[in-house]
Amino acid sequence: MSQYKINEVFQSIQGEGSYTGVPSIFVRLQGCPVGCPWCDTKHTWTLDPQLERNANEVMTEQGESEHWFDHTVEQLLALFSAQGYQAKHVVISGGEPCMYDLLPLSTRLIELGYSVQIETSGTFEILTHTDTWVTVSPKVNMPGGKSVLASAMLRANEIKHPVAMEKHIEELDQVLTLLTGPNKPLIYLQPISQQKRATDLAIKVCIERNWRLSLQTHKFIGIE
Repeated sequence: MSQYKINEVFQSIQGEGSYTGVPSIFVRLQGCPVGCPWCDTKHTWTLDPQLERNANEVMTEQGESEHWFDHTVEQLLALFSAQGYQAKHVVISGGEPCMYDLLPLSTRLIELGYSVQIETSGTFEILTHTDTWVTVSPKVNMPGGKSVLASAMLRANEIKHPVAMEKHIEELDQVLTLLTGPNKPLIYLQPISQQKRATDLAIKVCIERNWRLSLQTHKFIGIE
């Protein structure tokens, strides 16, 4: 029976990429070895057994926490029901969600009429239902030393790349060479921390290459 280590579960509006504006249930899994310096969820990196709590305790915590709880697929679905969630789109993020086999979870959700999206760094094999929407934010030259996998790039429905300077565009060009074959994912540039310089660069490159701009809408309107 599949168990998932979960940092938080909440209902909100998706603020990024192709599903911007869609009511969503976010399932944030615990654990990530990639080590992105600008990561805004560093509290999800460590899988320390001493930080395990029960679901009720974690769900009632306020703000960011390193605590996590273990749930099966059916327990997670029961949690959705207990919380009264109404959204029919589920975003599985992290941490790095593809550290886990997401096939059992994604398959059950899709059977129940949910649409499913994974947000991943592209540094792990992606094990999920074929109808899952896969968002790859390829993490290149990160402190964790993990490489972006060709298989992850080829599975991507969209590539969402954080940018702040020209070298980030060069890094994206590097991993785009992995896209051999017919797969043509949507490409989004996302300014890091909404910095003006980063935003101006993203707009410029999007226009030049007919890519798309992704803004972190949830941060502009002040929601999680």
